[in-house]
Amino acid sequence: MWNGTAKEHIVLIGVNHRTAPVEIREKLSFSKNKIDPVSLFMTSPLVREVLFLSTCNRVELLLVTSNPQEAIEDCLRLWGEANGLNLSTFEKHLYFFQDIEAVIHLFKVGAGLDSMVLGEPQILGQLKEAYRYAVERRGTGVILNRLLHKTFSVAKRIRSETGIGSHAVSVSYAAVELAKKIFGTLENKVVMLIGAGEMAELAAQHFLTCGIEKIIVANRTLARAIELAKRFQGEAISLEELEDYLIKADIVVSSTGAPHYILTAKQIKQLMRPRKMRPIFFIDIAVPRDIDPQVNEIENVYLYDIDDLKAVVEENLAFRRKEARRAERIVEEEALKFEAWLEELEVYPTIVALRQKAEAIRQRELEKTLAHLKGHLRPEDIQAIDILTRSLVNKILHDPMLFLKNRYHQEGKQVIDFTRRLFNLDGEKPLKHEPPQNILPLHERDKVQKT
Repeated sequence: MWNGTAKEHIVLIGVNHRTAPVEIREKLSFSKNKIDPVSLFMTSPLVREVLFLSTCNRVELLLVTSNPQEAIEDCLRLWGEANGLNLSTFEKHLYFFQDIEAVIHLFKVGAGLDSMVLGEPQILGQLKEAYRYAVERRGTGVILNRLLHKTFSVAKRIRSETGIGSHAVSVSYAAVELAKKIFGTLENKVVMLIGAGEMAELAAQHFLTCGIEKIIVANRTLARAIELAKRFQGEAISLEELEDYLIKADIVVSSTGAPHYILTAKQIKQLMRPRKMRPIFFIDIAVPRDIDPQVNEIENVYLYDIDDLKAVVEENLAFRRKEARRAERIVEEEALKFEAWLEELEVYPTIVALRQKAEAIRQRELEKTLAHLKGHLRPEDIQAIDILTRSLVNKILHDPMLFLKNRYHQEGKQVIDFTRRLFNLDGEKPLKHEPPQNILPLHERDKVQKT
């Protein structure tokens, strides 16, 4: 029987924001100790390759093994011991995938299809970092190297062929997208922040990436305004200076805690003349609202509040969910291709062994021939004979190789075993066959015929 290597399996074990609370994810992430997870799991004799991914919303262990069940048990033991956890504490939160299901899951993770925010791109960067970390510690090999590079290319294909990454699905980014629709481009625009709320800060960060000219920060506490303006390389003002600076602003993001309107329709109407009726876009994300809703009735003034932005986000999420269905079809298609490659991997040791045996025979016989013809051949004759014998070997092996690759998908290991027996790749002693009693040797038959 074939004594080649056993079949390798891909196994994925993990927890995410849906299966485990943050306190469990934290404990499994190795963030509170100095243990290197890749090196730790590679200490298991059952693990051939490993990658460890840890983010805010997921912790996953990806490994290659020829013994999945025992490898899982060994890794869970190591995982628990390294983090001071009993298996019963975290086992119920885990999910497990194997082979093509593990591949599909990883492709979905890389494309943002399994993220808390559908289609978010940050996870791909985190996955690339985890892969780089594993490679540096020699935790990856043929299978994981191929799988991770395939994951990156699948994510890229999904981004280019679907709209999974388009249409803002956060309130702060939705505000930026709306501003783009109103102004066409945000280059050379001035953004004003009124208040220093978290969503206003996030919106400002998004605006900065769009080439705006300047950020002005107005806050009740001037020290806080100065601190925030410094971060955005902008200008800090007090609320008393608000009307003077609104003449310069194109986009205003307001998020104060004021119990009443800080900007009325009358104030904004009066500002439009010195502004020469230039459009101004207000984003009111305060609750209660900071800006009088009646400003929307003023020409060239656009106002969106938190409910408007949430409606945009919901609409965009619906679009992304629709695109996610297209993305999942791409994932399934690419996973099947990877599975075919993985299956062919079992054929390669036999192909290599067959080529090595043929090459060894070629070299041995070539040496005998050249020794016999020593002194009668020129260097170019020897080179021509070498090329001839290599060509013969390649042509003779072509059909057996093709047969092996094609029939493997139908017959599996049986065709590998047959090929190894046929060419005696495992060094088995050939059976001795005695000629049948009723058949005479050739020279005896000649004698009988002559008589």
